[in-house]
Amino acid sequence: MSSFRDLRVWQDAMDLTAQVYKMAEQIPQHELHGLISQIRRSAVSVPSNIAEGWGRKRDKEFNHFLDIAHGSLCELETQLELAQRCYSVEIHNLSLQCEVVQKQVRALKKTVGNGT
Repeated sequence: MSSFRDLRVWQDAMDLTAQVYKMAEQIPQHELHGLISQIRRSAVSVPSNIAEGWGRKRDKEFNHFLDIAHGSLCELETQLELAQRCYSVEIHNLSLQCEVVQKQVRALKKTVGNGT
């Protein structure tokens, strides 16, 4: 692969992020600098960290950024659940997409190895 754009996990994370941005429009505007901002930043962090890790060209660093991407996915899932609880936003499909990307991140980490 010549680019992070070739990674299926990055492509799926980008799709997830785009869907999250669309869903965030359903949250009341008074949450623009609160929950909406947090949800968007968590979502953007996933493909961004995958790309940054790829760009570092060292397995150890790539693994580190994959760990950050995984953490951001966990953060995103928590924020999505809060949006559902507070504002009755439908998150089922987004939760499924998060699970898919989490599995892909874990699989990529195994492929990359421990970076030592």
